Amino acid sequence: MDIVSHGLWGSGIFGRRSRRDFFMAFLFGVAPDLLSFGFFLLGVWFGFFDHPDWRSGQHPDASQIPLFVYTLYDYTHSLVIFLGVFLLIWLIRGKPFFPLVAWGFHILLDIPTHASFFPTPFLWPLSDFVVYGIPWNNPFIFVSNVILLIVLYGSFFIRKRGREEKEKKHV
Repeated sequence: MDIVSHGLWGSGIFGRRSRRDFFMAFLFGVAPDLLSFGFFLLGVWFGFFDHPDWRSGQHPDASQIPLFVYTLYDYTHSLVIFLGVFLLIWLIRGKPFFPLVAWGFHILLDIPTHASFFPTPFLWPLSDFVVYGIPWNNPFIFVSNVILLIVLYGSFFIRKRGREEKEKKHV
């Protein structure tokens, strides 16, 4: 799944209690990709790493991506790691922090929508098992994702508008 969609799914589902929760859920929704690929892309931007060859329209050769990206990807895309962090924060706070669940949801969305290029190591470090799913840029997956996001946010705004109109009638 693309990074913006991850943020929109996370905030649309787990960030509806307040604006703060909305933005926190958006950040946690994009964090796994941002933390694993973001440093690499900044390094490419500033010339620390060679620019991968994207011209062919295919994914770049795996050797063009530094090893640290794979390591960070394992950590940020593991349900085991997510669950450990979620439970630790729950223990520290004394209550769950629901915007953080956007991180776990990111991983769940990636499991069926990643193929051979960066399949999701959701059981890491317990297992190297991955699912070779349908790539998120497949037209069926991509269009379905956009339509479902429109439905999610459309229903949110329709309900909000209905509540506002109901409040106006009672004033």
